[in-house]
Amino acid sequence: MKRLGTRVFNVRPGEAPAVVAGLALFFLLFAGYFMLRPVRETMGVAGGVDNLQWLFTGTFVVTLIALPLFGWLASKVQRRRILPWTYAFMASNLLLFAALFAVQPDNLWGARAFYIWLSMFNLLTISLAWSVLADLFSSEQAKRLFGLLAAGASCGGLLGPLLGTLLVGLIGHAGLVVLATVCLLASVVAAMYLQHWRDLYPLPAQTEHPRSQPLGGNPFAGASEVLRSPYLLGIALFVVLLASVSTFLYFEQARLVAEHFTSRTEQTQVFGLIDSAVQALAILTQLFVTGHIARKLGVGVLLVAVPLVMVLGFIWLALAPLFAVFVLVMVVRRVGEYALVRPGREMLYTVVEPGHKYKAKNFTDTVVYRGADAVSGWLKRGLDVMGDHPQLAMLIGAAIALGWAGSGWWLGRQQRRREDRPGQV
Repeated sequence: MKRLGTRVFNVRPGEAPAVVAGLALFFLLFAGYFMLRPVRETMGVAGGVDNLQWLFTGTFVVTLIALPLFGWLASKVQRRRILPWTYAFMASNLLLFAALFAVQPDNLWGARAFYIWLSMFNLLTISLAWSVLADLFSSEQAKRLFGLLAAGASCGGLLGPLLGTLLVGLIGHAGLVVLATVCLLASVVAAMYLQHWRDLYPLPAQTEHPRSQPLGGNPFAGASEVLRSPYLLGIALFVVLLASVSTFLYFEQARLVAEHFTSRTEQTQVFGLIDSAVQALAILTQLFVTGHIARKLGVGVLLVAVPLVMVLGFIWLALAPLFAVFVLVMVVRRVGEYALVRPGREMLYTVVEPGHKYKAKNFTDTVVYRGADAVSGWLKRGLDVMGDHPQLAMLIGAAIALGWAGSGWWLGRQQRRREDRPGQV
């Protein structure tokens, strides 16, 4: 079994407990989130597909409010306590929404508030989980293990929507929210075990930045750190282009589902089935492909492959705007993002200092991402209002994807240089 783990999954002696804990952390976190993701999409459709750009803007505003609060927490508490405290607060919020859905299940403003809150919640909690892993694993370990650990996210992402699809008719949206809260709190236990494992096998660099001390600084340090570092700015640009491509396809998905399905329960089930198909394909890639590509070809390949495929996908949609083509392009984009782009993106942070792994990273993953969502959402809405020109939107998407590929290539080169010359800004 040890030889099999080393040969197939690149797990070395002493790392198995950390891998199991990391898999559990992501499995529980994503199972809970993806149980609620179809509910979020249903709430978005309930508010009107033509109003999605307002929900994206609202999410950006809420993220702007939430991030300084997170920055304050990260500055004051021990680094190892940031995740438990943040997740506990998020769990309390989820229970409030569960109570709202139980008392007023058809409240439109409650639906909009949940859509906005969960859109902020998913970026912050997922980004924070990856921050912990980037903090606890070395760059060499990340190349071997991050793809495997991402498979835990996909397994949770596969089970979550299936549970949501099966249970929403029995326990309703309120019951799903309570069940997701239990998963979130259980993921805290896995994260605490990871910290314990690292205490037993400390990295040399961690003696300089002990995890028992707060990060210090001010609540807005994440933004200033990004602005001062060309490397972190490059990651921010990569995230902007990624979010823009995702938003273009997301709006089309919402429009098509709204046209074909009218019931909230049916919409939740459809979104859940799409998520399940994506996660099943992502698991296979993460288990058997991602780690080997990162080790042999480098992080840059993980960051460039999907954007280049999306260039071709957008051009295909412009030439043949069919529903079947759209579904194929959407699935390829999401599988590639989960299996290749996301692990590669997180590997970029293994070569920066601890403050960047939490504050700068979470600023980029939340404010920058949601800001790009809001801007690209209004751009897509503007193209729709100007007239029925789906080919134009797809060609703009292809141009954005090409820029996305270029930024990924540059980041891959910079990450490799930082491994060879630690301490660069």
